[in-house]
Amino acid sequence: MRGIVLSTVFAALCVPGWAADQAQAPAKQPDVNVDEIIQKFAAKEAEFQEARNNYVYRQSVKLEELDSGGNPTGGKWELVEDVIFTPEGKRMEKVVYAPVVSLKNIGLTQEDERDLRDVQPFVLTTKEIPEYNINYLGREKIDEIGTYSFAVKPKKVVPGKRYFEGTIWVDDRDLQIVKTYGKGVGELKKGASKNQAFPRFETYREQIDGKYWFPTYTHADDVLHFPPPSMDQRIRMTVRYTDYKKYEGKSTIKYGDVIEDGTKPATATPPPAKKK
Repeated sequence: MRGIVLSTVFAALCVPGWAADQAQAPAKQPDVNVDEIIQKFAAKEAEFQEARNNYVYRQSVKLEELDSGGNPTGGKWELVEDVIFTPEGKRMEKVVYAPVVSLKNIGLTQEDERDLRDVQPFVLTTKEIPEYNINYLGREKIDEIGTYSFAVKPKKVVPGKRYFEGTIWVDDRDLQIVKTYGKGVGELKKGASKNQAFPRFETYREQIDGKYWFPTYTHADDVLHFPPPSMDQRIRMTVRYTDYKKYEGKSTIKYGDVIEDGTKPATATPPPAKKK
């Protein structure tokens, strides 16, 4: 199984993609056919997306509020779900563990839930290519894995849809995304609250069943900036995807069928300011 050793990656994180996505094309001509690489990895990503839709796995999320020094302050949200299939072949999320939410300074929104599902385990398929500006940044080694890096940014943000903005690293052998660094952008609907903030995150993939690179770990440690009178809030979030197993039956994607504890997903939107 091929994978990125996270301790090595954390020790050698490159300059964040936020500077890269504003950069112009390199002065030197690329040493590769960039358009061909993009088309090939996008096709591979489409294969991967279809394959992952036929796997069951466990998703564990932990979000903590931190002080400026990075110490937990007691505010926390945890959720463990199994992505499974019903006997009829419908894909669904079964809540395994969901203690009472104790977040004090932020709340969670539908955009957060969408990011957990679609943005943080980012997939860039042939279908999505026309929606993004994709700039080749060069070659890079990540834990002995040769990669092509690209800055990715939506061309236009359409209300009702979430997008990824940041940097992706594509395995130069398997032509699949192995790492992403960035954040979710865009609103789910017109008129959505502007009093929202979303953390920068990095997601790592590992090769599952010797073929496809599946997301296995997402990490964020960032300060969320809110407009006054709300205060900024540092958060730490960890998402783990484990126990991938292929489902052999015919699947139908249908999220949100099972919420066993009655709690609602709670991004980060600060609670209303208290009147004096």
